[in-house]
Amino acid sequence: TLSDGKNHMEIFANEKKMVRKIDYEAYNSKSIFNSFEQVQQYAYLFSAVIKSDTSPNWELMMTNNYDRYKERDTNPFTIIKRSDHGMATNGTDTIFVKPLSIQQTESADGKPGKLPFTIMSGYELSTSGGVIAVVDMIDKNIWFYNELDETERMQISAIGTALFARRIHNVNW
Repeated sequence: TLSDGKNHMEIFANEKKMVRKIDYEAYNSKSIFNSFEQVQQYAYLFSAVIKSDTSPNWELMMTNNYDRYKERDTNPFTIIKRSDHGMATNGTDTIFVKPLSIQQTESADGKPGKLPFTIMSGYELSTSGGVIAVVDMIDKNIWFYNELDETERMQISAIGTALFARRIHNVNW
């Protein structure tokens, strides 16, 4: 339950993951590289219902799919990217959810740096009119567009709370 002191929203969520993979192992090998697994298919689904006592209910859906055969992926060491996309709707309004990644960094003393890979850092929430919020998954913050009213901020907070509550992506697959 999420509350701003006046209004309450209840968030109910469910997530599922399916991974189909092939394990390869070299027999009679003492090397630490004697085995590896190759993901063949991956499907992730996260859904949440956000119930409000003052406005229509919202539904949030996030998905990420990968199929080695359909993508004609010949790389034996493909890593599934955390590129969950989704949307939230109350039947009238729609908010699009897009992943954000970082590669540029800055040290404590202000020196710029660049990681050799990208890190999924959060989500951009937008409507047809533009970006309305950013959900920062690293520091667990939500950044709002200044022009949002109290009800919109509460709805976006509930969507962000649902995203923070996800569990499957906190575990390595």
